[in-house]
Amino acid sequence: MNIKDDFILREINEGYLVGGAVRDFLLGKQTFDRDIAICGAENFAKKLAERFNGTFITLDSENKIYRVVLVDKVNFLDISELQGSCIEEDLKRRDFTINAAAYDLKNEKFIDVTGGLEDLKKGILRGIREENFEDDPLRILRAFRFYAVTGFEMTEELKFSLKKYMQLALNPAKERINYEIMKLFGGKYTDKALLALDEAGLLEKIFPCVNDIKKVPPNTHHHLDLLHHVIETVRQIEIIYENSEEEIKKHLDSIDFGGFPRLNHLKLAGFLHDIGKFSTWTLENGKCNKEDCLYNKPECSSCNARHRFIKHDDTGSKMAVPLLKDLKFSKKQIDYISSMIKNHIYPSSVISAQDLNEKIMMRYIRKMEDNVIDNIILAKADRLSARGIDVTEEMIVNNLNGLERLLKFYLDKKDTLKPLPKLLDGREIMDILKINQSPVLGKIINNLHEAQLNGDITTKEEAIAFVCNYKNTNNPAGKKF
Repeated sequence: MNIKDDFILREINEGYLVGGAVRDFLLGKQTFDRDIAICGAENFAKKLAERFNGTFITLDSENKIYRVVLVDKVNFLDISELQGSCIEEDLKRRDFTINAAAYDLKNEKFIDVTGGLEDLKKGILRGIREENFEDDPLRILRAFRFYAVTGFEMTEELKFSLKKYMQLALNPAKERINYEIMKLFGGKYTDKALLALDEAGLLEKIFPCVNDIKKVPPNTHHHLDLLHHVIETVRQIEIIYENSEEEIKKHLDSIDFGGFPRLNHLKLAGFLHDIGKFSTWTLENGKCNKEDCLYNKPECSSCNARHRFIKHDDTGSKMAVPLLKDLKFSKKQIDYISSMIKNHIYPSSVISAQDLNEKIMMRYIRKMEDNVIDNIILAKADRLSARGIDVTEEMIVNNLNGLERLLKFYLDKKDTLKPLPKLLDGREIMDILKINQSPVLGKIINNLHEAQLNGDITTKEEAIAFVCNYKNTNNPAGKKF
């Protein structure tokens, strides 16, 4: 595709298309974000906003960066002031050669002073100037993000520069770091990027929980140590996504919170799904072969004791909250990721029910609501990432078949599902039972919701009877709640 075939760019005959837009066009990828560098960026952006009937936004008045959002709210243009005296000087100030090719929109030709076009062809990720990382340390994280997205191999010179300035990597604002993390988890090669971050000593700086994750060795149910297990889980999520039918892909591609697709969030949840394991780790039904074992040695994998991580799902979901808050994730993002962690075992528990029926599966669907697909995919990925000596191929196949049955049941039913009605609110319950707001009220509301999930209560009359019965059953002496 010729750049000038783009329905927006064919209308623009000034300035230079730069950065990721050029890279994506050359790689044949669809892009909705077009970056243009030009002298007099503010006036030019205002003219474009008028021409395309778009919205003009100032992104950074100090560095003179502006945005024009088109009427479709999907396509937009970022207009920045040309850095330096000419486009060539501007390009040399950028991060990587693959992002430093420009397209002259007036003369319709490429400008490449760093060898970026050749590096794009060869699949090489190369820095431009070492001091560029010192000018903006976020570029250190961007290197791993582009590795995750493109799979391009980093040059040895780039690796050297990244290690040299590694101590600056977390200096940028947490919001900027958050953006790079989410972009990284959207890449096809996220697993490789995570391993590279670990090799560089940066992974545990971004995610301090990695320090404890590394202490959990392989065991009879896990052929990998915990760090490699969670990274393998991320890889399996990507594989499942790529091989899924369009309905599943469309769901995971949807941007429902946080400004990024569900897939990015799900892969991050996959990376964090076992962070509660170290703090819940015990050895049972056997004796450790090492007298001085502190539960953090590779030898643990050969113990005759059974490794247990009771309630690590619940513990991990709680641990994720402050971690994600510190990285400036929104409440909706945190709720989603912590829910995935808390419920990552849930689908496999459902399909393991002795008498699995529609009522049991429907209860699961009601509880997980819009996150059913995500949750089942996480459970599949987790299963595929744990192949210890006690795990037979038959166990894996049965688990995956059961999860697929649960997923199919949801896909068949989802268009007919309606939200559970609120049969009684807190005020009505207080009036019925003549009680004040208290922890007891919270328990009653939760139990009522559980009864609705089970399908035991469907009408307001049944809800009132349930509440009255709860009082009589749990307070037979008639004491005041």
